[in-house]
Amino acid sequence: MTVALCGPTGVGKTTTIAKLAANFKVRDQVDVALITIDTYRIGAVEQLRIYAEILGVPLDVVHTPEEYRQALERHAHRDLVLIDTSGRGQRDRTRLSGLGDFFKAAPPDEIHLVLSLTTENGTLRQMIERFGALGADHLIFTKLDEAVHYGGAMCACQAAALPVSYVTTGQEVPDDIAIAEAALLARLVMKEPQGYGLRDVVATGMTSARNSA
Repeated sequence: MTVALCGPTGVGKTTTIAKLAANFKVRDQVDVALITIDTYRIGAVEQLRIYAEILGVPLDVVHTPEEYRQALERHAHRDLVLIDTSGRGQRDRTRLSGLGDFFKAAPPDEIHLVLSLTTENGTLRQMIERFGALGADHLIFTKLDEAVHYGGAMCACQAAALPVSYVTTGQEVPDDIAIAEAALLARLVMKEPQGYGLRDVVATGMTSARNSA
């Protein structure tokens, strides 16, 4: 299974990759490998390398679509390969096209578009449209702990007809992440985040989803 995370800059893709890797590797005993093509952002590779060393999982740093394809072939025997990408602005068609070249060289099984819930609704819709053209088929919403309202984002993903796979509520690894069950999303939309014990709600969702798996 190969899963790529893509999205705009600053939404927490690398931290989310680390959370997913930690949960699958440590809690679920899944054989995980990491690949990063995020060689643009200063410190991005080193950040992910530290997580990989702590978890004891391999990390491949690739610079070209061909290197990326070869890395996937090397890890074809593993249960899960998580692919980190550098942030792209939804209006930067050149860099979006460059990311698309990687995915064309070896299409991932799933492409999860990572979006911050602090983003304005109209911008969210444009991001979903532009990254959807690259094959994004799931959404991950981050920064629930910083957002004021959630309803607009849920409407945006409903309009795009893309499922939400995970939500995150902070920077703690491997915590502050939950499987986006329908019941959890409904509770978040119906309640204001302030004073609602958001992390407790998400932690409960993560526990119940893991127990039912």
